[in-house]
Amino acid sequence: MGLRERKKAETRTALSWAAVRLAVERGFAQVKVEDIAEAAGVSPRTFNNYFSSKGEAIVARHLDRSLGIAEALRERPDGEPLWEAITRSVLPRFGADDAALAHPVADPTEWTAGVRAMLAEPALQGEMLRAGARAEAEITEAVAERTGTDPKHDLYPHLVAAAVMAAINTALAHHLRTDPPVTVSSLLEEAIARIAAGLPTP
Repeated sequence: MGLRERKKAETRTALSWAAVRLAVERGFAQVKVEDIAEAAGVSPRTFNNYFSSKGEAIVARHLDRSLGIAEALRERPDGEPLWEAITRSVLPRFGADDAALAHPVADPTEWTAGVRAMLAEPALQGEMLRAGARAEAEITEAVAERTGTDPKHDLYPHLVAAAVMAAINTALAHHLRTDPPVTVSSLLEEAIARIAAGLPTP
């Protein structure tokens, strides 16, 4: 990645984090594009160059790291078992959420409550669904490449990709409901291991 691309990626990340932080602290409806741009140190016009709405900005990081799973899966060694490769592709991208979802600038309890309230917003849920569908499609292609299956005819890569996204969504939701919070990375590792084992009855 060249310098210009890195700067663009940094601006995109800064805008997304600013949108998340303000929505959690103030409430989704109380945040304007101008607020996000100011918090990220850019103009509203620059914001509009990256995102079409504050909801899209909030979901951007989740989308980027989910898309990164497919990219990482393509880079795993050919002989590595599929679910081991998936685990090693997923965990590095979500472990940082243990810090992000217990944000140091706010009381942990208040921050977690704010994240729950933010994720309950219908407009944001629609963005999350769109992001999830896009990521699932990319992971499907990566799984198909790795397993020699055809996503146009074979069910398997779609099932695997759907299971991966379900593990991610369930781990994040469970992290927010546990008290004290269980780390996202440990929940994800457990979820993927259980799926790989065929979800045996506890």
